[in-house]
Amino acid sequence: MKPFGALRGALMVQGTTSDAGKTTLVAGLCRLLRREGVRVAPFKPQNMALNSAVTVDGGEIGRAQALQAEAAGVEPHTDMNPVLLKPSSDTAAQVIVHGKPLADMTARDYHEYKAIAMAAVMESYERLRARFDVVLVEGAGSPAEVNLRDRDIANMGFALPVGCPVILVADIDRGGVFAHFTGTLDCLAAEERELVRGFVVNRFRGDLGLLRPGLEWLTARTGKPVYGVLPYLHGLHLDAEDAIQTAQVAGEGTRLRVVVPVVPRISNHTDFDVLRAHPQVELTFVGPGMRFPGADLIVLPGSKSVQADLRWLVSQGWDREIRRHLRYGGKVIGICGGMQMLGTALHDPRGIEGEAASLPGLGLLDFETTLEPEKRLERIEGRLRLGDGPMVRGYEIHMGVTRGPAMARPALEIDGLPDGALSWDGQVLATYVHGLFDEPAACTALLSWAGLEKPAVLDYRALRHESLERLADAMAGHLDVLRLFEEALVDGRRPRAAATRARLHSEP
Repeated sequence: MKPFGALRGALMVQGTTSDAGKTTLVAGLCRLLRREGVRVAPFKPQNMALNSAVTVDGGEIGRAQALQAEAAGVEPHTDMNPVLLKPSSDTAAQVIVHGKPLADMTARDYHEYKAIAMAAVMESYERLRARFDVVLVEGAGSPAEVNLRDRDIANMGFALPVGCPVILVADIDRGGVFAHFTGTLDCLAAEERELVRGFVVNRFRGDLGLLRPGLEWLTARTGKPVYGVLPYLHGLHLDAEDAIQTAQVAGEGTRLRVVVPVVPRISNHTDFDVLRAHPQVELTFVGPGMRFPGADLIVLPGSKSVQADLRWLVSQGWDREIRRHLRYGGKVIGICGGMQMLGTALHDPRGIEGEAASLPGLGLLDFETTLEPEKRLERIEGRLRLGDGPMVRGYEIHMGVTRGPAMARPALEIDGLPDGALSWDGQVLATYVHGLFDEPAACTALLSWAGLEKPAVLDYRALRHESLERLADAMAGHLDVLRLFEEALVDGRRPRAAATRARLHSEP
């Protein structure tokens, strides 16, 4: 067997369904290869997600690729996710190419644009292949979505032109895992099936001996090996690509109740991962038709469509619940879009997020926000104006400019300049900074401000690092990793026939 250090090439992880474990598998393999001294990078040609991160080169990519970059021990770069779609409605999204917003497109318009987007995908892929020993590629959704095969750039439409081998992962906890594998293969063209090297079963709990006959049947039926069965790993602290993880982690003697209203276009809800993990916090996500439970702190999250989400929030009666919460002495934090909602007015004169309009805000802070075409994408470092001024490290992703008297009482100081706002009575705090709770000292100060006595110090970055190590350990113990890479990882530079590329990515 070749040692890990001799590995070169690319490998793509595709899933039989959304949330089958593609992101997790790529992250774990990135950490595993990094531990073996392999220069590895993640790559997702096209991602649709409202959780995003700011890269070292000043662009925006999916949060999951930033996590995978951390697993690989490299800085996140826009080449790792060249096309990002941020939905603004059920039929439209902001299209971000190489980290910068290009345009808002309907689903049909974007479908026509994919042939052009493929060029950006290939540029990024070739740059990563030149810089790293191994590129681990993550697909999107499922390659069995035959209605999306035309001009596909996310799954086989990418793998075929570059000759990238594929492994399929399925979530056995959902049931029907063998139907998922065989059904996916049946939906693929013959040349696409050839690229599939084998399978990984994810989230297994039970007696492996009872599963083994099924694995043998799968290999006999398809002629492809099962490289391993990953156990169901409880308590992992990893950034979600988009789905909200509702599980709560709260120890005995929980004393601080935090509520987050889930608006339709909630973005960067990974801001609350720290609170989910804190042993003295009970975090509740409130969905449609639900009343707010008793709370000490309400946090208004980021939003991709602030005016639409504010209208929806008011339609739920949550504006009244927030005011009632404040009358009883509770605290409120608004982050990014949530900050904008707290002001007196929201203006969108250019129709950036929909029809041009102005809308009254919640009126809890005296400022107004105007949406402007230029998106602010920046990593920040500053200090919170609470307690002894703890350090805050995070990032800003927004298109609004906020001005008004309330800004004279800032919540933070960033690079020596004021940021955000803190109400005169100290009950309402607003900021554009995502990652507000990530630094242990800042989290402690905010929880103390919200009413928690003697908050425990939680280092969430350390928890995430431990989770990545657990994940890599599980893969080393339950996957035939060397066999997987020797059989599946080949040099992904070898192109397929020009006819294949032309057929899959023909101009409209």
